[in-house]
Amino acid sequence: MSEDYEPVIMIVDDAYFMRKALRKIIESAKLTTKIIEAADGVDAVLKYKEYRPDLVTMDVLMPKADGIQALRAIKKINPSAKVIMVSSSGKSHIVQDAMKLGALDYVLKPFDHARMSMILSKYGRV
Repeated sequence: MSEDYEPVIMIVDDAYFMRKALRKIIESAKLTTKIIEAADGVDAVLKYKEYRPDLVTMDVLMPKADGIQALRAIKKINPSAKVIMVSSSGKSHIVQDAMKLGALDYVLKPFDHARMSMILSKYGRV
């Protein structure tokens, strides 16, 4: 990739305020200005196919298709897709399913902004 390449990050969450908070963290960390948003799992998969983001943050509990279903579909499109799950649900079977499907990390909401910035920086560099 060229030195002027800017990574694309997709934020997937049905809550607008959460998408806005994650966008602010990404922008503050200067990871990218190319940020795509999706409000449900179905839209996430469609936008993943279209934009091929370098990193995805994925909520679990969403309408139409949950984050686990969307993660499974994205991994079928690209087995090396980088996805961080961000959810208020810490149920062990959900966390285990996400990690088995290839999620890089699982962050519980509400999250500490500094910690989230560190996690995004860890995986968001291309």
